[in-house]
Amino acid sequence: MYYTGSGAYVVAYLYLVGAIAAEVFGTSLLKATDGFTRLWPTVACLAGYVLSFVLLSQAIKGVQVGVAYAIWSGLGTAAIVTIGAAFLNEPITVVKVVGVSLIVAGVVTLNVGGAAQH
Repeated sequence: MYYTGSGAYVVAYLYLVGAIAAEVFGTSLLKATDGFTRLWPTVACLAGYVLSFVLLSQAIKGVQVGVAYAIWSGLGTAAIVTIGAAFLNEPITVVKVVGVSLIVAGVVTLNVGGAAQH
């Protein structure tokens, strides 16, 4: 069932933003879990993933599944690459920049295509 009314899409996208934030939180803790051998980082990481999927499941009530997943995975990937470079001393390479740019372009393309079908 899709939300109805103009404010409903705002709510769906707020759920999606929350899902992205929770997924980025969980993913950013993966290294700290040390292969899921450290209890509290593991608990926090898994809680982030669970919350992300709960929020994503609410978001798809008002956003097409393909569009929501593209936004969730694409923006999450871009955020994790940025966090890796800023806080985990991972290098930013031309290949990474091109890859993230292609992901963002794909998300934009799906959104434009999805919006045209409403």
